[in-house]
Amino acid sequence: MAELANCERCNRVFVKQFREICDTCYKKEEDDFKTVYTFLRKRENRTATIGQIVAATDVDEHLLHKFIREKRLQPSQFPNISYPCERCGGPITEGNICEDCQTQLKEDLVQHEAEESIQEKALNEAKETTYYAKGEWKKG
Repeated sequence: MAELANCERCNRVFVKQFREICDTCYKKEEDDFKTVYTFLRKRENRTATIGQIVAATDVDEHLLHKFIREKRLQPSQFPNISYPCERCGGPITEGNICEDCQTQLKEDLVQHEAEESIQEKALNEAKETTYYAKGEWKKG
């Protein structure tokens, strides 16, 4: 179902259906993609870096990162293109975070689970040594 939204790029109100941007910005984005792809198709430009592509085509770097994330530009075809890891900012060619950050997050998760296990064990031991009395108390 369609709803009204503001375009992420130009802030214009539009009927949102499939995209987060209006039709005008979408057409501009497609034109920018064609410009970049035409530039990279030339044999001498296939090894261009993100900075070189931005300088030659005047297309925003964030838009290039979006094209790579969407797999519209393949690092296997253009080996010097990448986008930043969402955690550390290092260059990656797939996913959201780099291998080092993935490893660190896994280690942090293992440590967190170990700490939770220790706390749970201590809580269970405290329950085992607690005595409960049943019945009524009589005053003597």
